[in-house]
Amino acid sequence: MDKRHFLKSLGLLAGTAPFLSFSPSAKNPLADVILPKAIKKGDTVGIISPSAASADRMEFTYAKEAMEALGFQVKLGQNLKNRLGHLAGTDEERAGDLNAMFGDPEVKMVICIRGGSGAARILPLLDYELIRKNPKPLQGYSDITALHSAIQSQTGLITFHGPNGSGSWNSFNVKQFEKVFFGTEPIVFKNETSKGDDLVAKGNRIQTLTGGKAKGKILGGNLTVLTALSGTPYFPDFQDAILFIEDIGEDPYKIDRMLSTLKLNGTLDKIKGFVFGQCSDCTPSGGYGAFTVDQLLDHYILPLKVPAYSGAMIGHVSRQFIIPVGAQVEMDADLGTITVGQRLFQS
Repeated sequence: MDKRHFLKSLGLLAGTAPFLSFSPSAKNPLADVILPKAIKKGDTVGIISPSAASADRMEFTYAKEAMEALGFQVKLGQNLKNRLGHLAGTDEERAGDLNAMFGDPEVKMVICIRGGSGAARILPLLDYELIRKNPKPLQGYSDITALHSAIQSQTGLITFHGPNGSGSWNSFNVKQFEKVFFGTEPIVFKNETSKGDDLVAKGNRIQTLTGGKAKGKILGGNLTVLTALSGTPYFPDFQDAILFIEDIGEDPYKIDRMLSTLKLNGTLDKIKGFVFGQCSDCTPSGGYGAFTVDQLLDHYILPLKVPAYSGAMIGHVSRQFIIPVGAQVEMDADLGTITVGQRLFQS
């Protein structure tokens, strides 16, 4: 039996791992999940700008060339280069581009050119029935958390928290992309570490907050954007989920406020596991008794007594995981791994 048939017999092709099993009376956690259709090289990728405008015109060139280098044809959103204040056009224009890409049979995947802010404004204007009927991969991060959350809560479609179109497409990110979208091996996200010239490895180290393993649907994204959706119809259901969060440029007192929101709205008490990515430039601004992010994680996460770790390569960093939002995963807080436990794409 060759390798491909052996993997298929184990259910390991297309990002499937065998740890999910259900009793006849148990609810199938995959029942409400919509898989995007698989993509291949040569397909057309649509580039949209649902959040902030791009100040540098070269960003459009970078995004187009990056997608072409990955092996795709490229279609630009009709309103991609528009601008209204700090936004990439009116709410109707930005929502219209996303709806158009999902409705266009030629387009097989949608890439957001950048984050910033403003994606939450277009959530009521998205055609969720159209998205449900035309399931395609959508990728982006930061402010794109609003789209991941809304599409998850309204349709159950798996989307992808990863590099934006004009972001960094270094060798690590390219390998991540090819592993997720074209690979046949089980997908395991584990930090890449190296000592370099130092005695011990310091970069990309994880910290285990509470050891153990947990299985569940992985949900989350940028902490600021996620908590801003609290109390709206676009906030996902975190029951038995694995929560992952990241952020940038936030003073710990703001992180405290946002984690407090997730506690008050019941999210933290629902989850089965927790992964904290990178919080870039989140040092205290000074003043007596300022919290650190580590202290806040101890305060909010340790009492949950669920497997938890911090330092994952998720967030505003040049080398980052491509997390399938809404997919079933198993996390190991001792090893610092996230293993995808289901098939991610339709044939």
